[in-house]
Amino acid sequence: MEIIIRPDASAAVELVSSLLSQRIRSQPDCVLGLATGRTMEQLYESLARQPLSFRQCSTFNLDEYVGLTADDPQSYRHYMQQHLFSKTDIDLRNTHVPDGSASDLKQAASDYEQAIQAAGGIDVQLLGIGEAGHIGFNEPLSAIMSRTRDKCLTPTTRRQNAGMFGGDAERVPSRALTMGVGTILDAREIILLATGKAKAAIIAQAVEGPITSMVSASALQLHPNCKVIVDDDAASGLQGREYYDFVFDNEPEWADFRP
Repeated sequence: MEIIIRPDASAAVELVSSLLSQRIRSQPDCVLGLATGRTMEQLYESLARQPLSFRQCSTFNLDEYVGLTADDPQSYRHYMQQHLFSKTDIDLRNTHVPDGSASDLKQAASDYEQAIQAAGGIDVQLLGIGEAGHIGFNEPLSAIMSRTRDKCLTPTTRRQNAGMFGGDAERVPSRALTMGVGTILDAREIILLATGKAKAAIIAQAVEGPITSMVSASALQLHPNCKVIVDDDAASGLQGREYYDFVFDNEPEWADFRP
């Protein structure tokens, strides 16, 4: 795991945008795992501004609310269309979001896993992190080897996501279909992006604390190619800050990204 700390949210977002752009240019048919959230809106806006073609890319989103159809304004399919897909040349036939409106959620989850495998697996998985430490909707006590399935959402998660539902947590669906922790760990590369003071405590737990099912993001410590990119505020709880800064300032792989 590599921890990269940038001075502010904009710099963190731009670094992730640069990494993804570089990957798409070098591997035009790459398979991307995508996330949602307010920080991701900034990232997708940055990607859409790049002279970049998504035409050969395939994408798989982490999750979708149970009970919402693809055309629902609160669905993650709608979110992706609004913030990225409609602004790029991506072929919508190559974009995938779990089917939260399926009558058989277990079958929908199995189909999603099979679709990822059929695409050759995910090359780069983009992640955010919830205040409960979840990646995707893998709430506390999610098994490290879990696969795509439906999960009950915690009150904390529903409150955190209330902004997309007029600020009313009661309107946030109580369940979601999500990639499992094990599904996420299967990706060949993982990039987690987090910004803001509100994420400082959980980032510290996830990257420096014990690996535990109570904080599903802590399982990323097991991944051989995981980058955690945060701004100064989100990094404020980290004990190893001096070392992380030293690595960024001295490792050759980051030379092109240093000021």
